[in-house]
Amino acid sequence: MNKGDLNTMFKNIKEDFNFEEPNAGHQKRFLDKLNNQNTIVEHKSSSVRRLWRPLIGVAASIVLLISVFAGIQKDSNTRDLANISPEMASTEDFFLITITSELEKLNSEDSPEYQELIVDALFQIKILEENYKQLKLDLNESGDDKRVIYAMISNFQNRIDLLQNVVEQIDNLKQQKTEQDENSSTL
Repeated sequence: MNKGDLNTMFKNIKEDFNFEEPNAGHQKRFLDKLNNQNTIVEHKSSSVRRLWRPLIGVAASIVLLISVFAGIQKDSNTRDLANISPEMASTEDFFLITITSELEKLNSEDSPEYQELIVDALFQIKILEENYKQLKLDLNESGDDKRVIYAMISNFQNRIDLLQNVVEQIDNLKQQKTEQDENSSTL
């Protein structure tokens, strides 16, 4: 449409426009309603934000946990410790049970002040899991090279150590907070 067509169209519908004035005080009532609506939205958004912050950390933890468990699943194309000997199978089972136990301890922490520490630990676990996948490929290529086997065992131990350290750090932080609360309440 060109400019002339628009002008013609508006001239034709000119009588259909509403030229009535609103009631007295309309603008004040409208602004009052608008202001009341904004204050309600602000309260809801801040409470929702406080609710979602820890849940996002928990969701990230769960996603990382699922990816770790998916990585732990045995792949039929690659060999792992369980394929080497029955002793290695029981060693791998021990490590996996211990890692699962430590992960459950971490995921039981629902306090938002520890979520960043937990998410970081799960990220480090994910990196170690990726390294373990590479070691499984190296094991296939090397034909049960003892150095690769030791590296796989060391990888499991590193994951356990990492998880235990994070649980210990959280426990220490809780203890410090408890001591601070006791000291502040006695004053």
